Amino acid sequence: VQLQASGGGLVQSGGSLRLSCAASGRTLNPYTVGWFRQATGKEREFVAASRGSSGSTYYADSVKGRFTISRDNAKNTVYLQMNSLKPEDTAVYYCAAAYLVVGVAKSEVDFGSWGQGTQLTVSS
Repeated sequence: VQLQASGGGLVQSGGSLRLSCAASGRTLNPYTVGWFRQATGKEREFVAASRGSSGSTYYADSVKGRFTISRDNAKNTVYLQMNSLKPEDTAVYYCAAAYLVVGVAKSEVDFGSWGQGTQLTVSS
């Protein structure tokens, strides 16, 4: 599956933004789709994921209650709605897909397909 992330930009602290991850080549239904981010000088970290089989979602503690991951199966797209943004959310955001994962996938090695990153900058 090929992934295309989009929607990044510059937003003020406290603002909102929605990222999109559009898939092509295969349906996302059996995939766990995750969002990761990498700030300058830091390692890439898990943000959120949506399991294809159950539709369950899980989040990093740092974004819980502020970010929401969702799917539009008709559009073969996964979204990351980000509210109450903080300067520390500034990073390049990547979407990734893991095929038929059993259990919770939070590690980069679980995800075999990656989209290009999209930059989010949150100004204070």
